[in-house]
Amino acid sequence: MVRALLSGRPAGEPDVQARFLQRLDLLRRTRLKPNGRRYTQQEIADGAGMSRQQAGALINGDRRPTMEHCDAIQRFFRVHAGFLTAEDPEALAGALQRTEQELLQRLADRERRAAEAADDPLERLLQDHGVRGIAWRAAQLPTDQHRDKVAEWLDMLLESVKRPES
Repeated sequence: MVRALLSGRPAGEPDVQARFLQRLDLLRRTRLKPNGRRYTQQEIADGAGMSRQQAGALINGDRRPTMEHCDAIQRFFRVHAGFLTAEDPEALAGALQRTEQELLQRLADRERRAAEAADDPLERLLQDHGVRGIAWRAAQLPTDQHRDKVAEWLDMLLESVKRPES
Protein backbone atom coordinates (compact mmCIF):
# COMPACT_ATOMS: atom_id res chain seq x y z
CA MET A 1 0.00 0.00 0.00
CA VAL A 2 2.80 2.45 0.88
CA ARG A 3 4.57 1.81 -2.46
CA ALA A 4 1.33 2.48 -4.33
CA LEU A 5 0.77 5.75 -2.49
CA LEU A 6 4.35 6.91 -2.98
CA SER A 7 4.06 6.25 -6.71
CA GLY A 8 0.81 8.24 -6.89
CA ARG A 9 -1.58 5.33 -7.27
CA PRO A 10 -4.64 4.93 -5.03
CA ALA A 11 -4.40 2.30 -2.30
CA GLY A 12 -6.48 1.03 0.55
CA GLU A 13 -10.22 1.29 0.90
CA PRO A 14 -12.28 4.17 -0.58
CA ASP A 15 -15.28 3.53 1.70
CA VAL A 16 -14.97 5.13 5.15
CA GLN A 17 -16.31 2.08 7.00
CA ALA A 18 -14.05 -0.30 5.07
CA ARG A 19 -11.08 2.02 5.74
CA PHE A 20 -12.03 2.12 9.45
CA LEU A 21 -12.12 -1.70 9.59
CA GLN A 22 -8.83 -2.03 7.70
CA ARG A 23 -7.02 0.39 10.00
CA LEU A 24 -8.61 -0.94 13.19
CA ASP A 25 -7.43 -4.41 12.18
CA LEU A 26 -3.94 -2.97 11.59
CA LEU A 27 -3.98 -1.40 15.07
CA ARG A 28 -5.14 -4.63 16.67
CA ARG A 29 -2.33 -6.55 14.92
CA THR A 30 0.45 -4.03 15.60
CA ARG A 31 -0.40 -2.25 18.86
CA LEU A 32 -0.02 -5.08 21.30
CA LYS A 33 -0.12 -5.34 25.06
CA PRO A 34 3.22 -5.41 26.92
CA ASN A 35 2.97 -9.22 27.01
CA GLY A 36 2.84 -9.28 23.19
CA ARG A 37 -0.82 -10.29 22.92
CA ARG A 38 -3.65 -8.48 21.20
CA TYR A 39 -6.10 -6.39 23.17
CA THR A 40 -9.44 -8.10 23.69
CA GLN A 41 -12.74 -6.52 22.71
CA GLN A 42 -13.42 -5.96 26.41
CA GLU A 43 -10.08 -4.19 26.95
CA ILE A 44 -10.67 -1.97 23.93
CA ALA A 45 -14.20 -1.24 25.11
CA ASP A 46 -13.03 -0.37 28.64
CA GLY A 47 -10.18 1.79 27.35
CA ALA A 48 -12.41 3.58 24.83
CA GLY A 49 -15.31 4.07 27.25
CA MET A 50 -17.91 1.94 25.47
CA SER A 51 -19.65 -1.37 26.03
CA ARG A 52 -18.10 -4.63 24.86
CA GLN A 53 -21.09 -5.08 22.56
CA GLN A 54 -20.43 -1.70 20.91
CA ALA A 55 -16.73 -2.49 20.50
CA GLY A 56 -17.52 -5.94 19.10
CA ALA A 57 -20.01 -4.54 16.58
CA LEU A 58 -17.45 -1.94 15.43
CA ILE A 59 -14.63 -4.49 15.18
CA ASN A 60 -16.80 -6.97 13.26
CA GLY A 61 -18.18 -4.31 10.90
CA ASP A 62 -21.75 -4.72 12.11
CA ARG A 63 -21.98 -1.07 13.12
CA ARG A 64 -20.83 2.13 11.39
CA PRO A 65 -18.42 4.10 13.58
CA THR A 66 -19.29 7.60 14.72
CA MET A 67 -16.64 10.28 15.11
CA GLU A 68 -16.90 9.74 18.88
CA HIS A 69 -16.14 6.04 18.44
CA CYS A 70 -13.17 6.85 16.21
CA ASP A 71 -11.81 9.44 18.66
CA ALA A 72 -12.13 7.07 21.62
CA ILE A 73 -10.44 4.16 19.82
CA GLN A 74 -7.67 6.41 18.46
CA ARG A 75 -6.97 7.68 21.99
CA PHE A 76 -6.93 4.11 23.32
CA PHE A 77 -4.36 3.03 20.73
CA ARG A 78 -2.51 6.36 21.00
CA VAL A 79 -2.65 7.25 17.33
CA HIS A 80 -3.25 10.68 15.83
CA ALA A 81 -6.73 12.07 15.29
CA GLY A 82 -8.09 10.95 11.95
CA PHE A 83 -5.96 7.80 11.74
CA LEU A 84 -8.98 5.53 11.36
CA THR A 85 -10.77 7.61 8.73
CA ALA A 86 -8.25 9.82 6.89
CA GLU A 87 -7.72 9.39 3.15
CA ASP A 88 -4.70 7.17 2.48
CA PRO A 89 -2.30 9.92 1.28
CA GLU A 90 -3.18 12.05 4.31
CA ALA A 91 -2.70 9.13 6.70
CA LEU A 92 0.65 8.23 5.12
CA ALA A 93 1.85 11.83 5.27
CA GLY A 94 0.89 12.04 8.95
CA ALA A 95 2.63 8.78 9.79
CA LEU A 96 5.78 9.74 7.87
CA GLN A 97 5.88 13.19 9.47
CA ARG A 98 5.72 11.72 12.96
CA THR A 99 8.37 9.16 12.05
CA GLU A 100 10.59 11.93 10.68
CA GLN A 101 10.16 13.94 13.91
CA GLU A 102 11.03 10.92 16.03
CA LEU A 103 14.14 10.24 13.95
CA LEU A 104 15.21 13.89 14.10
CA GLN A 105 14.78 13.86 17.88
CA ARG A 106 16.87 10.70 18.16
CA LEU A 107 19.54 12.25 15.96
CA ALA A 108 19.58 15.44 18.03
CA ASP A 109 19.85 13.40 21.24
CA ARG A 110 22.68 11.29 19.81
CA GLU A 111 24.57 14.36 18.59
CA ARG A 112 24.13 16.09 21.94
CA ARG A 113 25.53 13.06 23.77
CA ALA A 114 28.42 12.79 21.31
CA ALA A 115 29.23 16.49 21.70
CA GLU A 116 29.18 16.21 25.47
CA ALA A 117 31.47 13.19 25.35
CA ALA A 118 33.89 14.57 22.77
CA ASP A 119 33.86 18.15 24.04
CA ASP A 120 34.47 19.27 20.42
CA PRO A 121 34.83 23.08 20.24
CA LEU A 122 32.70 23.29 17.07
CA GLU A 123 29.95 21.18 18.61
CA ARG A 124 30.11 23.29 21.78
CA LEU A 125 29.82 26.46 19.67
CA LEU A 126 26.77 25.07 17.84
CA GLN A 127 25.16 24.14 21.16
CA ASP A 128 25.98 27.42 22.90
CA HIS A 129 24.33 29.39 20.12
CA GLY A 130 21.30 27.13 19.76
CA VAL A 131 22.03 26.28 16.13
CA ARG A 132 20.99 22.66 16.46
CA GLY A 133 17.76 23.64 18.23
CA ILE A 134 16.85 26.06 15.45
CA ALA A 135 17.67 23.48 12.78
CA TRP A 136 15.75 20.74 14.58
CA ARG A 137 12.64 22.92 14.95
CA ALA A 138 12.86 24.04 11.32
CA ALA A 139 13.06 20.41 10.21
CA GLN A 140 9.70 19.77 11.88
CA LEU A 141 7.95 22.31 9.66
CA PRO A 142 5.59 20.64 7.19
CA THR A 143 7.02 21.88 3.87
CA ASP A 144 10.21 23.12 2.25
CA GLN A 145 8.41 26.40 1.68
CA HIS A 146 8.07 26.86 5.45
CA ARG A 147 11.75 26.00 5.99
CA ASP A 148 12.76 28.46 3.27
CA LYS A 149 10.79 31.16 5.09
CA VAL A 150 12.78 30.44 8.30
CA ALA A 151 16.02 30.78 6.35
CA GLU A 152 14.79 34.12 4.90
CA TRP A 153 13.95 35.40 8.40
CA LEU A 154 17.36 34.39 9.67
CA ASP A 155 19.03 36.18 6.73
CA MET A 156 16.97 39.31 7.42
CA LEU A 157 17.85 39.15 11.11
CA LEU A 158 21.54 38.79 10.28
CA GLU A 159 21.38 41.80 7.98
CA SER A 160 19.68 43.88 10.67
CA VAL A 161 22.29 43.11 13.33
CA LYS A 162 25.45 43.21 11.24
CA ARG A 163 27.95 45.53 12.82
CA PRO A 164 29.64 48.12 10.67
CA GLU A 165 33.21 47.13 9.91
CA SER A 166 35.79 49.26 11.70
